[in-house]
Amino acid sequence: MPIATVNPATGETLKTFDPMGSAEVERRIAAADSTFRTYRTTSFQERARLLNRAADLLEQDAPSLGRTIATEMGKPVGQGRAEALKCAKSMRWYAAHAQDLLADEHPDDADVRDSGGAAARVVYRPLGVVLAVMPWNFPLWQVVRFAAPALMAGNVGLLKHASNVPQTALYLEELFRRAGFPEGCFQTLLIRSGAVEDVVRDRRVVAATLTGSEPAGRAVAAAAGDEIKKTVLELGGSDPFVVMPSADLTKAAKTAVTARVQNTGQSCIAAKRFIVHTDVYDAFTALFTAAMRELTVGDPMDEDTDVGPLSSEQGRADLEELVDDAVGHGARVLCGGRRPPGGGAGWFYEPTVLADVTGAMRIHQEETFGPVATLYRVADLDEAVEVANDTPFGLSSNAWTRDEGDMERFTRDLAAGGVFFNGMTASHPAFPFGGVKRSGYGRELAGHGIREFCNITTVWYGPTD
Repeated sequence: MPIATVNPATGETLKTFDPMGSAEVERRIAAADSTFRTYRTTSFQERARLLNRAADLLEQDAPSLGRTIATEMGKPVGQGRAEALKCAKSMRWYAAHAQDLLADEHPDDADVRDSGGAAARVVYRPLGVVLAVMPWNFPLWQVVRFAAPALMAGNVGLLKHASNVPQTALYLEELFRRAGFPEGCFQTLLIRSGAVEDVVRDRRVVAATLTGSEPAGRAVAAAAGDEIKKTVLELGGSDPFVVMPSADLTKAAKTAVTARVQNTGQSCIAAKRFIVHTDVYDAFTALFTAAMRELTVGDPMDEDTDVGPLSSEQGRADLEELVDDAVGHGARVLCGGRRPPGGGAGWFYEPTVLADVTGAMRIHQEETFGPVATLYRVADLDEAVEVANDTPFGLSSNAWTRDEGDMERFTRDLAAGGVFFNGMTASHPAFPFGGVKRSGYGRELAGHGIREFCNITTVWYGPTD
C-alpha cells in the first residue's frame, strides 16, 4: 500500500510520500535510544509542562486538523475537530494525574518484617523506546492515548502510522517538537508494513503497542514474543447493544444510531450487533430504522454531513461482501444495503439495517467496519447474553435496562472489556480501555494504561544492624 493521502470522498490521490530508507530509520531509532537516557530522568513537573503545551497547540490546531482528517480518511469535519479536542483533554488529564498514578507503593509493615527486611517499596520506572503501530480510523486519538501516558511515564515513542494518513502522522511528530519535547522523544517512521518487524526486533526497541486488525496484531505480537518483548494489542470489535423491556426505547434508539455510525461506522467500539428483547423488538426496530434512514450521507467537509465515505475502496468492497453474503443467506434489508443512488466518485455506502441475521452468515462472526447494523430478536435475558457472547471479539458492550438484576447479570456474564449501561461505549482517560478474546490484551488509559510500559520494580532494604 503506498504512503499517500487519497481523498475518500473523491478517490483523488492528493499527495504521496517516499518511505524512509533503512539509514533514516536507523538514525531515528538511535535518536530515540539516546534521548531516553536523559528524558527518563526528567521530573513529572517538566513532562507535564511539555504535555500541557502540546494540548494548547492541539486546541489551536483543531479546525485545520478536522479538515486534514476529513481529507485523509473521510471523517466528517466536525468529528475530526472533536477528536483533536479529546486528545488535548487526555493530555491534560495525564499531565495532572501521572505523578499520583506512578507514585511509590509501600507494602504493609508486617509483610516487610516477615520478609526479613527493614523497609520496602515498589517503584514504577520507564521501559525505554516503545513502538506504536496505529490505525487510520482515529488518526489522532489512537496515537495520543498511547503517547500521553507513555511520555508522562518517561518513555519515548516511535510511531508507525497507517499508510493512508501520512500528513496526520507527520503532524503528530511536529506537535511534540513544537511543544518543546527533546528531539527523539516522539518520532514518526514513514515505513511500509513489511518494515515493521525489523523495528520490533531492534534491541533498542523494548516494547510495542498496536491498535488495528487481527492479522496485524498477530504479526507484531509474534515478532515481539520471539524477542520476549512486552506488547499491548487493541484489535477488532463486534460490540453488542442489548435492549431489554425496561429500557427507555426513545433514548436507546437515538443513542443506537450514534453508536453505530460514529466515524461512519469505522470504529472498533461502535455498537454493531443490536440484540433486542422480543417484547420491545418491533417498537425499537421501527424507531432505529427510521432514524438510520434520516441520516445525511455526503461530503465530510460539509458541517451537516452525518455519514462520510468509507476510508478506502477496499473497505467499501469488504463491507459490500458481508452485506451481500447476509442477504444471500436470508437477511432482510430494512434500509440501505447499497451505494447511494447516482454513482459518482467517492467510497460512500448507505446506512444499513439488516434483520433476521443468523449464524450461517459471515456478518454474524466478522467485524463490520462501516454503517451497517445487524438486528437480533431474543426471547429472554439468557438468550441475550448467549447472542452477545457469540463472537470471537470482546472489546466492549452496551446494555439498556433499568432492572438492577439485569445489570448484575450483564456485568457478570458479558465477555468484554467494558459494560456500558444506558449509554454508548466511549473511551475516557480515567477509565481503562481494552478487550478480551480476539479483541486483544492489555489496557490503555487510566492507571492501568500508564503502567503497561513501566518496569514495576521491588526495592527492598535489609536491616542495618
